[in-house]
Order: sequence, then C-alpha cells, then structure tokens
Amino acid sequence: MKKIIILCAFVLSLFANEEQVNSAENSAKFEFNPNVDCLILEDENSIICKFEIIQDLENEQKIVINWVNPDGEVSRTRDIVVPKGDSSAYDFRYIEGRELGKWDFSIIYRDKEYKTSFELKD
Repeated sequence: MKKIIILCAFVLSLFANEEQVNSAENSAKFEFNPNVDCLILEDENSIICKFEIIQDLENEQKIVINWVNPDGEVSRTRDIVVPKGDSSAYDFRYIEGRELGKWDFSIIYRDKEYKTSFELKD
C-alpha cells in the first residue's frame, strides 16, 4: 500500500513539474498587448488614464507614467509601484490649466513603451 501511495505521489509531482515548465515557456512566448486608455470627464474636470499589466502574484511591479503635452514636452512623470496581485494602474489630472491639443499618455513597462493619445478641445 505504501508503494502505491509513493508511486502516485511521484507521478503527480512529475506532472506538476511539467506544468511549471510549460507555463514558463508559454509566458516567454506570450506577446503582451496591454490596454492603455484615457477618459475625459468634462463634468468632473478630470482626465483619467488606465493601464493594464500582467498580474504578478509574487512580486511588486514598477512602471513609469509620462504625460506628454501638445508641444511634445513631458509635463509630468510618475514612478508607480504596483502591489503584487494587482493588474492595473491609473493616473489622473485636472483638465483646467492644461494646454489644448493632442496629448500623449505613455507607460514604460518591462522596458517597453505603450501609449495612447487624447485631445483637449475648447
């Protein structure tokens, strides 16, 4: 009876190990295509931008957020630490006092830049 239990435990551990190897290989092949989006809420005088990241249950993740004004200058940069287990980050700014025109909201995540644009009109 002990031999059967030991054999079953051994076989299960082999399958579990194979799952971990396959999971690591799949994540290495996985191409990340994040959702970066900004929403203008004129009635609340706010611009809210959100970025989705790959959820990491074991580690904090770091991202850099850049707001680029219509002149192409970075008007604000923020380093954000995303707690382990979270899968998104957001930032907001007030509309009042912002230059009119096309703005870029960019994220640097895992050494790659992702961006979206929005336009502030009069």
